[in-house]
Amino acid sequence: MNEHNHHSMRPYLGKLAGVKELGTDIRLFQIELMDAVGKEAFANYKPGQFGFVSAFGEGEAPFGITSIPAQDGLLEFAIHRHPHGKTTNGLHNLSVGDPIGVRGPLGNNFPMDDIKGKDIIVLGGGIGGAPLRPVIKTVMENRDDYGSMTILWAARNPGLLIFTDEYEEWRNTPQTELHLTVDNKPPDWDEGDEGLITTLLEKLNPSPENAITITCGPPIMIHFVSLTLKKLGFTLDQMLVTLEGRMHCGIGKCGRCNLGDIFVCTDGPVFYHSEVAELLESFL
Repeated sequence: MNEHNHHSMRPYLGKLAGVKELGTDIRLFQIELMDAVGKEAFANYKPGQFGFVSAFGEGEAPFGITSIPAQDGLLEFAIHRHPHGKTTNGLHNLSVGDPIGVRGPLGNNFPMDDIKGKDIIVLGGGIGGAPLRPVIKTVMENRDDYGSMTILWAARNPGLLIFTDEYEEWRNTPQTELHLTVDNKPPDWDEGDEGLITTLLEKLNPSPENAITITCGPPIMIHFVSLTLKKLGFTLDQMLVTLEGRMHCGIGKCGRCNLGDIFVCTDGPVFYHSEVAELLESFL
């Protein structure tokens, strides 16, 4: 076993530097890595990569990294507490200042260099928006490198729309639009549409010319988004997806994330839809 693998299995020690409520049972964990090796490992992670976060004594689970490398060096993960999930409950019980483990960065990433100059359409469903935030931030920080950016953000209800405190900044970014939709619209909510993200997509009818789409959400959402995009004239090679929601062990051992011969965690989690379309359909 080489040195690198040895290290990648052992969590780096971190400290919970901040916690922010993002939505119903969804929190943003801001982690400061405490040792030099950990800091170095996460010095240049890329949008779309993931890490394992551990509550010591409770377990660990894989989550998409929702930050981009920043001056303050804080790593951010959006974590949804599952009623019966030992790890996510353990993490949600932590307080600022508590120790927390992180290992990674793992997986491949969104090809942000290859898609320079293109119009970008970002489609996020619920907590699936978390690994797409680094894409949005990368475009914002390098605005002239990309064409227009259209963000479609969806959730079952407004309480599950994440990063609401950043919407104004996204909207104020040049050549950027944000469109929200929820399955169930409360009478007092007027910030967006009611209905599925596919309905919103058809309504907006973005042009496929020189465009790329980037989607994350439950597999069923990814499937229907791709059908709608095809109807609008997009090819499968214009659609990027991250299947991080399907991962379990993160190292290709447990087999729970496999799609045919592909392991989401070791071959992905980012794919062009052309690589996984048939496989996704067989798993719905």
